Amino acid sequence: MENFFTGIIIIIFGAFISLFLKNQNHKIKLTSISAVIGAVFTIVSAIKALSGTLEAYSFYLGPVFQNVVISLDNLSAFFVIFISLMSALAIVYANGYLKKYIDNKKDISAHCLFFNLLIASMLLVVSAKNALWFLVVWEIMSLSSFFLVIFENDKKEVIKAGVKYLVYMHVSVVFIILMFAVLSINSSSLDFDQFKILLNNNSALCNLVFVLGFIGFGIKAGFTPFHNWLPDAHPAAPSHVSAVMSGVMIKTGIYGILRVLSFIQHPSAQIGYFVLIISVISALYGVLYAISQHDIKRLLAYHSIENIGIIGIGIATGMLGLTYNYMPVAILGFAGGILHIFNHSIFKELLFLAAGSIYTKVHTRDIEILGGLIKPMPKTAVLFLVASIAICGLPPFNGFVSEFLIYFSMLKGLMINNVAFFIASILSIAALALVGTMAILCFTKVFSIVFLGQPRSAAAEDVKEDTTISFIFPMILLALFTLLIGVFPQYVFNFMMSVVNIFTRNNAVNLSQTITVMQTLSYCAFGLCGFILLLFVLKCLFKNKHEKHSTWGCGYNKPTAKMQYSASSYASPFIKTLTPLFKKVSDIKKPRALFPAEAHFEEHLEDVEEAYFLEPFFKTVERFFAKFEKIQNGNIQQYIAYGLVFLALALLSVVILG
Repeated sequence: MENFFTGIIIIIFGAFISLFLKNQNHKIKLTSISAVIGAVFTIVSAIKALSGTLEAYSFYLGPVFQNVVISLDNLSAFFVIFISLMSALAIVYANGYLKKYIDNKKDISAHCLFFNLLIASMLLVVSAKNALWFLVVWEIMSLSSFFLVIFENDKKEVIKAGVKYLVYMHVSVVFIILMFAVLSINSSSLDFDQFKILLNNNSALCNLVFVLGFIGFGIKAGFTPFHNWLPDAHPAAPSHVSAVMSGVMIKTGIYGILRVLSFIQHPSAQIGYFVLIISVISALYGVLYAISQHDIKRLLAYHSIENIGIIGIGIATGMLGLTYNYMPVAILGFAGGILHIFNHSIFKELLFLAAGSIYTKVHTRDIEILGGLIKPMPKTAVLFLVASIAICGLPPFNGFVSEFLIYFSMLKGLMINNVAFFIASILSIAALALVGTMAILCFTKVFSIVFLGQPRSAAAEDVKEDTTISFIFPMILLALFTLLIGVFPQYVFNFMMSVVNIFTRNNAVNLSQTITVMQTLSYCAFGLCGFILLLFVLKCLFKNKHEKHSTWGCGYNKPTAKMQYSASSYASPFIKTLTPLFKKVSDIKKPRALFPAEAHFEEHLEDVEEAYFLEPFFKTVERFFAKFEKIQNGNIQQYIAYGLVFLALALLSVVILG
């Protein structure tokens, strides 16, 4: 564990030292260097753990904490690798992204401190094996991410999003505390190993513990219906923070669910179907609302909910494979779900970083007023396209591999002699296929509206791409990861087995068929890459041998932005078929004259859960507490009177009781 602790210390030390530097550029550079060096140390430690070297350390922290154990088993090591890697790339990107804030004299000291604290706390969360210590570092993670969300604290909507996020995180921790309380009381310990022994010997507690844990960790992960903080917090934060929160931090919620599941030797069918239903709803709900968004970062936030649902479908299928004692389904389900954790962190971080590059140049997140950015920003356009293909689950990129494994597991599940699982598998396959279709619709909309056509506003004109190394290098590396996993799935699958074995208890299963399928996918991916490369070469060879005309010009050579599809009109035919699932809010100014000077129409779709359930509830609570405003009116004399009344009552009670 020396490398792991060294990495944590370097990350934290760099953050605190940066507070004493006066130059803002030096602050972010020192923070970045310490985060990258620390990431190298923690990744080395995690690789050792995955190779079979047990990484563990324990120390006694008194009668309250008892024996605190920090260790890296295969599950922890897997999370440490992608937390360290993704966070390091994001902080490198921050060097370019924060430049505009530094130029505007904004102090970034707190941002540098809390970003590294977030990295360190996430690493400690996934390595903690003591309940109380886990809660301490979990709270540090929530608070540090809160301060990162409210970085632009001069904006009212940012503060509102930050407060909403903080409230949800503390609702989350209440359920987690309840889960640990049940486990600690029944095991008389705070140690995770004792929890595992308890649940193996007391199956009656398993369902209660898992449901409490799933709700608590599910709020952090963003499962529906616990997702409402996520579409507000991600757009409010700086893009590199959004990338870490969406690509990495919400996965600590998935880690918590998997850690609780590792305590349970035989998950019941009830909790398996519970997770599957919630996951399918989350995937459908997330992608459906993503299609209707105009804010590019809010759209990406809803896709995080969708992909958390896809991860959940894989995990739930694995759980049901264990329940019905059919190991091929369990292995493929867990492998697909856990691999999608890593895959999603890669392409979602790439999408947020590319969105940040766009935002730094056009200063807007509204895709309706963009367009034509592929010419001034070709590198960003290509990288965004790679991530878009990956998130849609299309070959030859990584999203296809993990979703294929999940499909494969559910198809294998059709061979289980159980009617309920057969029906659940059929419906889940159909739901996952629909999610993929809607994701393609959504990202063809985003890419075409943002990058193709002509600029729709002055903001999208005269744009010049920032090609500094801090901007481009992290995105190129992420794009390379998406491709490598897509073309070498057999090696990735073998790597995932060390993590999957935690849940399948190392049951021996012949996986030769699966390895053969993975190799076939690899050959197909190479063939597809070769075909794309051939088309590119042919395009370059015949580049100057054809005349150029406007696409779909139809004989008219002076098109305008008003003739193009908008994001709303592109998605409208599909959204109209699902009108009951949305609450429409329209802003319209109708033309009034024969030759109207102006007309305006804008339509927004609100989250039905928030519009019909949460907002009425919060307004009722607000009205209730408003009745007590007169008590706290700022009148000092009245406050003194309160004190005198309290003292009088206290003395009276002493006299009566004495």
